[in-house]
Amino acid sequence: MLWSTRWRRRPYAVALATMLWAVSYAGFGLACALSGTSLLHHGGDSITSGLGWAVAGVGALGTLASGAVVLRGPRPALRVLLWVVCGLAGTAAFSLLMDVITLMLGQGVDSWASAAHKVLAAVGAVLLAATARAGRRRQPVGTAVRAPSAAPRPVQLGAWAGTLAFGPYAAMKLVWASGGTFAGITGEEMLAVSERNGASGLFLALESWGLDPTALLAVLGVFLLWGLVRPWGQVFPRWTPFLRGRRVPRWLPLAPALLGAATLAPYGVAGVGYVALATSGAVTMRRGDFHSSGDALLVGWIGMVAFAAYGIALTIAARSYWLRTRPAR
Repeated sequence: MLWSTRWRRRPYAVALATMLWAVSYAGFGLACALSGTSLLHHGGDSITSGLGWAVAGVGALGTLASGAVVLRGPRPALRVLLWVVCGLAGTAAFSLLMDVITLMLGQGVDSWASAAHKVLAAVGAVLLAATARAGRRRQPVGTAVRAPSAAPRPVQLGAWAGTLAFGPYAAMKLVWASGGTFAGITGEEMLAVSERNGASGLFLALESWGLDPTALLAVLGVFLLWGLVRPWGQVFPRWTPFLRGRRVPRWLPLAPALLGAATLAPYGVAGVGYVALATSGAVTMRRGDFHSSGDALLVGWIGMVAFAAYGIALTIAARSYWLRTRPAR
């Protein structure tokens, strides 16, 4: 709350930081466009150049908007423009979570330039949102803190849907980790695929012990989801030293929740659309590491439904948590 109050009271400083980011972001995009550096690991030279110019354009637009705030203050029209650029930056940061997960598992990202672009875009989205909200009227001093509360029933039902959707995904991963066969591919073959893709020693060790790291991440994701909808997610538990009974800072669960929702919801929804088209025969499903397109399609349905349902549930839960933890007037 103290940090939030400070940046709201200092729109000039926040806007100046945003302008510096926007200039850097525009320069990054321009450099990538002129050098032909790929910002999409599946993209060719023509797509690469176009995306670099688009990044430079978003950076230039952000520079104009934040610069105008520095010179003229936070006007309503400028706030709208800042939110537009914020949305563009947030879209550009899409799939950042996937890069974070691959790095956590010891695998290299597909493109370091693409990963750097997503990090820059994510930082920019935060700064642009802060600038758009800076200078607004603060909450009156002495506002009451809301008591921990559970999310409304529909939100909790959504959390159940997101949790249950991960069931088949986790079961599939654990079957492979335990050496079983699913979708025509054995656990040994999946381990070889992971090795070929550069998985870390820790990842391979966990797999050899029958524990799939992505299934463990799914468990952490479900824990985060329920922390957003239940009262215990707003107060530190009794067994935590020095923090027992204290309120959980709002940003602590909301930061990973918003990052996960912004990545998994569009990724899963788009993926469900693609596998639906592949099922209907409108597009061809690539076989990849599987023995047939049908096997790849089965795994695609399980994974994409899990990501879509969880991502949507996380989005709804994060919004509910945000509203329920606001200071009471």
